[in-house]
Amino acid sequence: MVSAGQQVWQSRDVAGAIGLDEPITAGRDAPVREHVRAGLDVRLRAMVRHDPGTRLGEDPEELHQMRVSVRRMRAMLRSGRPFLDQDWSEPLRAELGWLGRALGPVRDLDVLIDRLRQETADLDAEERAAAARLLSGLEVEHGEARFELLAALDSDRYMTLVQSLAAAVRSELPGSDLDGPDELRRLVDKEYRKLRKAVGKLGDDPSDEELHALRIRGKRLRYTAELAESALDVKPLLKAAKRFQDVLGEHQDACVAGQRLRDLLRALGDGADGTVAFVAGRLVEREEARRRDRRAEWPAAWQDLSNAA
Repeated sequence: MVSAGQQVWQSRDVAGAIGLDEPITAGRDAPVREHVRAGLDVRLRAMVRHDPGTRLGEDPEELHQMRVSVRRMRAMLRSGRPFLDQDWSEPLRAELGWLGRALGPVRDLDVLIDRLRQETADLDAEERAAAARLLSGLEVEHGEARFELLAALDSDRYMTLVQSLAAAVRSELPGSDLDGPDELRRLVDKEYRKLRKAVGKLGDDPSDEELHALRIRGKRLRYTAELAESALDVKPLLKAAKRFQDVLGEHQDACVAGQRLRDLLRALGDGADGTVAFVAGRLVEREEARRRDRRAEWPAAWQDLSNAA
């Protein structure tokens, strides 16, 4: 395991590897690739800024913000793909995907563990002890995921990725010089049409998996609109897309939490006494109630997003 002192030293080295000067900006009429470049610059700086806190692991928000930065850089490269040299952009996007997968398990467990701890806070002492036994497997899993995360951040592969991103924002990105606003509007409209088509294919009672896929579509629309924010008036769309994403995200969180609780109970086997089983059932029912509530709420969130598009 890497010590705290080693983590901070490595983080300073990462920050030094960027070597950027003033922040990059893209004017309203700049080519799409310049908007991508400006977006990468903002998110790269944020990623490195949250690197030290992610390594230390004392504040889960640090990892959350680092992961968001990675996701949005990847999304920018995806959205701007028609206007970029894909021989350059796709390998970089793939490496960001690797980093996102390294960060994801710890972040997901941070959210799940915090969620379930809050849910058990109002139980009596005996039930809280039973809940601790139920959730102990998540703590072990979290420790293992943290080890993998730190190994990724201390790897040459991570440093190479940081340096590649820094090199990208220092100079013009390879790709098309097509005008900015019109092309950005087409990108946003394209993502909206994909989302609208996906919604139209849903039946009256979509599955949990279909709603999760819809959330991913909504996230892509939101991130594409963020790319266009400096050239287009997309604030109403961004607000509506965030709500749509949040509602479906909470639905997915409830689905995942319910299933993980069932898995944890099964994993305990004979070690799950009546109190543990009771607590697990109580927590699962709460997650089921949340899942039903968000399922009923998402059509209104979609209508708001459709009106804003």
